[in-house]
Amino acid sequence: MTLAMSWNEWAKCDALALAELVRQKKIKPAELSAQATAAIEKTNPKLGAVVEVFDDVVADPARDGANLDGAFAGVPYLMKDLGPTLKGRLQEMGSKLMRGNRAAADTFLTGRIRNAGLNIMGRTTTPEFGCCSSAENPEVYVTRNPWDTDFTTLGSSAGTAAMVACGAVPIAHASDGGGSIRLPAGANGNIGLKPSRGVFSLSPMASDLTGLVSTQGCQTRSVRDTAVFVDQCRGGAPGEFMPFWQPAEPYAQLINRDPGRLKIALSHEWGDYKAIPHFVQELERIGKFLEGLGHTVDWALPQVDLRAAFAAQTACYISNFAQTIANLLAPRGLNKPPADLVEPINIRIWEAGIGFSFSDRARMQAVFNTTSRGFGAFFEDWDIILTPVMALPTPRVGTKEYLTISDNPSVHDWFANLWRIFAYTPLANLCGIPGISLPLATQENGLPLGIQAQAKQGNDGLLLQLAAQIERAIDGKWTDGRLPEVHVTHAQA
Repeated sequence: MTLAMSWNEWAKCDALALAELVRQKKIKPAELSAQATAAIEKTNPKLGAVVEVFDDVVADPARDGANLDGAFAGVPYLMKDLGPTLKGRLQEMGSKLMRGNRAAADTFLTGRIRNAGLNIMGRTTTPEFGCCSSAENPEVYVTRNPWDTDFTTLGSSAGTAAMVACGAVPIAHASDGGGSIRLPAGANGNIGLKPSRGVFSLSPMASDLTGLVSTQGCQTRSVRDTAVFVDQCRGGAPGEFMPFWQPAEPYAQLINRDPGRLKIALSHEWGDYKAIPHFVQELERIGKFLEGLGHTVDWALPQVDLRAAFAAQTACYISNFAQTIANLLAPRGLNKPPADLVEPINIRIWEAGIGFSFSDRARMQAVFNTTSRGFGAFFEDWDIILTPVMALPTPRVGTKEYLTISDNPSVHDWFANLWRIFAYTPLANLCGIPGISLPLATQENGLPLGIQAQAKQGNDGLLLQLAAQIERAIDGKWTDGRLPEVHVTHAQA
């Protein structure tokens, strides 16, 4: 097959650059989807990141309603196999239980994505129900990091992270209930924004109040792609329980201006958890870099009971995932998760959380309240808090202690083990504040290390503005301009 672009040309284009080529009639949307398909065929055998490609919308990008006059003009887009649904398409959630499950309708956000001009042309991998640090159950699939395939991508937006990082697509769907956008972005060298509560709709299956900690988003390789995605896809559906944030100006315009002089806090000791020395050195290095851009940088941490916050967050996950599993069991006539179809930790989560009472929930939400107020008070004095995206190095594939195929008999101990590595991301979900992972640092083994910036609720634009300032300062060379081992531009991807 003759492709419309060389792989070097393809990899140099972000989504908006590809869209501009379409508008200039230099390339057709179907040629873009054909190139993305070839990129997936070239890289996916080593990465295990794509579950399915939709051949019908590859051939006809407008077939499912993508607005080819939209901002992204038919740019190929992959949907994580969890969250927003696609009418008539499979959504199997990384689970043997859900094999063959087809969605009855599009969700609200699906329509927003398509109206933005994105051609949803396939599904990416996720751990079962999104509850895990990476997508690696050998009985389902194993997703590998394109920088070194002996390592995980992290998760739960596992396949998305790998496909964006390897250059197969410039943008893809991700979601985040405790770091699932930012962690894999950080481990794979992508940009990953977890937006504030009240940016993207979860309609009709949930809301930002009933979902409580989960939100939607994307991963990209350019700040402007993320900014335009948020501009185009944000907003509540009819009947939302709460108002949605509306910025004074589109982020696509805002990011063209540097932010003012920001007061930036550095932190890596969060209660019982702290980063390894190399990560602290990388954080300090980026702090000095930001000082060079004119910002004030110092060490500081919100005054909150972090131990209580992590306990409440754990309670939220156990009760939320238990109910998610129960909601999937009921239509199948099942009253408990079958051991041959649901992974061991998810069965234990269901057992521990299905009896969660309203009183339990009220106690949990009281801690959510005090924690959120503590972060709110902190952001009265500071604009941004900067951390590594994780505290420990990216695990190797097969490190079962972080997986839902773990044989750990204690769900609480399993979650406590997760927090040791993923300490810095989940409280943003608890508080509903935005966080972004930027590919600015490197692990000792050469894998990327995201540096995370968080801001007060609704201040997503400030994070993108700072990210754009950084992007200009480094001449767009995220990950120091390095490419992963598995990449579309390599002869043997």
